[in-house]
Amino acid sequence: MKIDALRTPDDRFAGLPGWSYAPHYVDDLPGYEGLRVHYVDEGPEKAVRTYLCLHGQPTWSYLYRKMIPVFLESGARVIAPDWLGFGRSDKPVADETYTFHFHRNMMVELVRRLDLQNITLVCQDWGGLLGLTLPPDMPERFERLIVMNTAIATGESPGKGFDAWKAYNASQPDMDIAALMKRGTSVLSDAEAAAYAAPFPDITYKAGVRRFPELVMVAPGMEGVKTSQRAADWWAREWQGETFMAVGGADPVLGPPAMEKLRAQIRGCPEPMLIEEAGHFVQEWGEPIARAALKAFGEL
Repeated sequence: MKIDALRTPDDRFAGLPGWSYAPHYVDDLPGYEGLRVHYVDEGPEKAVRTYLCLHGQPTWSYLYRKMIPVFLESGARVIAPDWLGFGRSDKPVADETYTFHFHRNMMVELVRRLDLQNITLVCQDWGGLLGLTLPPDMPERFERLIVMNTAIATGESPGKGFDAWKAYNASQPDMDIAALMKRGTSVLSDAEAAAYAAPFPDITYKAGVRRFPELVMVAPGMEGVKTSQRAADWWAREWQGETFMAVGGADPVLGPPAMEKLRAQIRGCPEPMLIEEAGHFVQEWGEPIARAALKAFGEL
């Protein structure tokens, strides 16, 4: 069945500060034929390691512009995709198109299509809610984890902070994304905040922005709970790789208490790197985080 989708004009992405990466696309992933998925692909295709950088809501791969250069310095390959509905990927128009497994299965197919190996999963927000469920189904592809301000959602609310955010998001069908990013991330320039809004010319492009908070599994019967419960068990019992955790201390929803809970769920996860002044979008402090992670992994 063909899915009605919009495609953000290319000129919206011209001259964005700190962003010179060429776009790469695939539009024939199994089950997603005709929907164009965008990803950044930098570094040697045959590199020893691949960093798979997964963003959340309402951001896109631009979120990783301060981390990508550090990973590239190490000689690695970096893949930074945009979820459907975000960034340079196509944006299905109907809100109901967006479901947990609609997104998850797309990323599974992209990892398979690119045949990614020796992956360091780099994730935050929905990049973690979805991304942390991937390795249990393809453990041979993943070897390390860099995790920031996220959770594994298994059927209960993250708390009052999330409930307030969900209600606010629902009240803003045409979310002012630049203003949201500027409000929550003090270090952003106006031009950088505008770059986060670039994918969304008007309200018709924002179904994904509206939907992601509604998809967080806050009740036991919601789609994705069983997948996430299985993932939580796998991370606690079977994960053998190295982990680095960074936490934005000023995040009111997924800050230190939530991340301490996640840390307890990940086998062998060490003490996190705390950036006290950083909020939810901790990748805006990404260069020191990436360097600290590489140092912890013995690469610096």
